[in-house]
Amino acid sequence: MMVNEQDKYWLALYDVPKIGGSRALKLLQKTSLTKLFTSSAQYLQSLGLDSAQQQAILNPDWQAIENSLNWLAGQDNRYLIPITSSLYPLALKNIPSPPLLLYVEGNVELISQPQIAMVGTRAPSYYGKRHAHNFAAELVQLGLVVTSGLAIGVDSECHRSVLAAKGHTIAVLGTGLANIYPKRHQKLAQQIREQGALVSEFSPFTQARPEHFPRRNRIVSGLSLGVVVIEAALNSGSLISARCALEQGREVFALPGAIDNPMAAGCHYLIQQGAKLITQTSDITDELTYINVRTNFEQTDLFSPEPETVSLPNQIILDSVGYEVTTADLIAERSQQPVSQVLTSLIELELDNWINAVPGGYVRSQRRG
Repeated sequence: MMVNEQDKYWLALYDVPKIGGSRALKLLQKTSLTKLFTSSAQYLQSLGLDSAQQQAILNPDWQAIENSLNWLAGQDNRYLIPITSSLYPLALKNIPSPPLLLYVEGNVELISQPQIAMVGTRAPSYYGKRHAHNFAAELVQLGLVVTSGLAIGVDSECHRSVLAAKGHTIAVLGTGLANIYPKRHQKLAQQIREQGALVSEFSPFTQARPEHFPRRNRIVSGLSLGVVVIEAALNSGSLISARCALEQGREVFALPGAIDNPMAAGCHYLIQQGAKLITQTSDITDELTYINVRTNFEQTDLFSPEPETVSLPNQIILDSVGYEVTTADLIAERSQQPVSQVLTSLIELELDNWINAVPGGYVRSQRRG
């Protein structure tokens, strides 16, 4: 990344106590970043800053800031994105406590694309792993980016499934990006750098601390259209993500499990509180701002180029067929095509093995995604 003069001031502002994204935006309406760091204590006081804030602005830790800037300059695919940047995701900017800065490593454009968050326990059952894997793979095939927290368990299952499906995934860290945690996920993090993006609000060399992970969770949900909870105990951090999602006006989805599985208790609690019970991918996509997802999908060719081989009218028909049984009438309604044309296209898609005819309608072929 090209480092500019302003970046050092953004990093210095990040270290000022009690100034997050929202306060910073208000402050920068009154003054400029450069003026803030080149003015007197008297001027800072006139802006309403307390003595601890004034001291932090007058005496930044330039050495630590230099270390972060050097890290950013070390690779082309590292970015510092302040809250005023056009690259800062709009969805995240609108949450109650947006991060002042984001460090990104990898494909920076992904952070503004439609995302679905997937979270869950560190100790999933076979059932939890299987469904984490399947939902993640199907969601990326619909053009969504899957976002999670790189933790052991459900998070890593989701990331790995997306990578295997050649989709895009974002990992939000509770540490700095130069300090991957947990250590066993170094290789996974490297694959995500290459095929997705790593994101953190913490300076690159920040160590893991318990209070960082709830802060990470609000970014995971804040970047996303909704949060899918796969398996979670009642005291799970995944419920923090769900609570953040609700506060941010996001959808919450929960996978039901066996009533005697303690790892399903958190999901059942969420469902009782009004989260949407999911059994298939369409339960999620039906609730999302689907037009938004589709538009981005059309523009960005988000996964394998195979579907491009289907002629465009068929692509529209294919997009209208769910993994649930979809009637021809519903496909016609979704695709805005006459039923006669829809039936012809459905036969072609069935012959090409994109869909299967089943009692009551059609479903997407599992084999062709």
